[in-house]
This record gives sequence, structure tokens and C-alpha cells, in this order.
Amino acid sequence: MMGVVYYAKFFVWMEVGRMGLLRDIDIPYKEWERRGFHIPVVQAHADYNTSARLDEEILVKTRVASLGRTSIKFENETYKLPEMKLLCTGHTVHSLIDSSEKAVPIPDDLRANLTSS
Repeated sequence: MMGVVYYAKFFVWMEVGRMGLLRDIDIPYKEWERRGFHIPVVQAHADYNTSARLDEEILVKTRVASLGRTSIKFENETYKLPEMKLLCTGHTVHSLIDSSEKAVPIPDDLRANLTSS
């Protein structure tokens, strides 16, 4: 309605940014799964500066903000293009779990890739 993007769509865009970042640092989500890991969201937060409108072009910038022993925090900024108007900032925190859904330490090789982002 009214041509405004539904607020929860920003969390979808954060996910798209996160998946793109993981691909860019050579650990796409399929690789996590191949190794028996999952990284579910355990926290999500967004601060909205202004509404996005339908059919606007947007850019999502995502980075690894911090690494815990078993967790990863991704920070996101969403912009309206072409003027780079900041629409939303936010973050998600993910826990690394195994197939039995128990938290496990982030392996050193994955930690190195995440740190390099």
C-alpha cells in the first residue's frame, strides 16, 4: 500500500547481503552445510531512517562486525541509489550449530575467511 516497502523486507535484504558476502569470501552457505554446519539467526535488529519505495534501486552493504567463539555478527547498511541515501542500518547475530543443533566453535579456516572480510 502507498508504494512503501514493507518494513520486514529489510531483513530479507540483509540476508541477501549476508549470502553475497559469504560468497565473496569463498565460504558460500552451501559450504557451511557441506561441512555439517548451520548459522541460524539468534538476534536481528534494524533502525529505520526513512522508507524505501517500491521500484527503487537499493544497495546493501554487509560486513562481519565481530566474531565470538560460536557466533558471528553481521552489520548492514541499506541505501537508496543513485544518491546513496541511507535507509536503514541493522545487524544480525548467528550461532554456528552442528546437525544436532548444538553450538560449536567456528573452525579456524572459516574464522580466517570471516576475519578477512
